[in-house]
Order: sequence, then C-alpha cells, then structure tokens
Amino acid sequence: MLTKTGNVDGAAIKKAIEGRDGKLLSSFYTDDALVRVIDRNNPPSRPREIRGRAAISTFWDDICSRAMTHKVDTTVAEGNNLAFMQACAYPDGTKVYCAAMVELKNGRIARQTVVQAWDE
Repeated sequence: MLTKTGNVDGAAIKKAIEGRDGKLLSSFYTDDALVRVIDRNNPPSRPREIRGRAAISTFWDDICSRAMTHKVDTTVAEGNNLAFMQACAYPDGTKVYCAAMVELKNGRIARQTVVQAWDE
C-alpha cells in the first residue's frame, strides 16, 4: 500500500505483485510514467516502451490475470530509486525472472526498466 505520504516502497511493491493486484500496481505510477521492458524479443536497442498510466494499467492487468505465481525476492531502495528482483512461475513449470529498476518522482514511479528472462 502507499504510505500516508503517498510514497511507493519495497513492501508495497511486494504486496501488490505477489497479490497479483494490477489495480494497486497501476496506482503507483505517475500519469506520464514510462516502463521499458528488455528481453529476448525487445533488445536494449529496441526495448518495449509502455507510456502513461492507462497503458501501464493494461500491462499490469494482463500480467496479473495470468495463472502464475510471483515472488519478489529482494528490494533495495536508495534516494529516489528502488530496485527489486521477481521470480515467476507458470503452472506448467515455465519460469520467468525479472530485475527492475524504478525511478521515483514525488513518491510515485516515473520511470521503470525491467530486464526479464524466460525459460525456453
């Protein structure tokens, strides 16, 4: 949850991701936030870019609606930056691992970069 000051923190991220709560996750972002996803299909030279809270909400709703588990392993905060590691698993055993770096602005997520790897 957001603290009384409205700041996003590691505990809030962990609760929302592990609870598959896309609505809560979306509430953490600024209106003009940017999420960049880097993976096999979206290399660093052409990352997937998701712009604005509405598009980010659709992104999280899709992820949270999937039959899979999410576990946030580690969160680290320093100044206006928050990083976390996330391990996911589908019922068929396929695993996904993500590392995310978040830049906060006034306690909300303004920029996020996600690097993820999937079992193949």
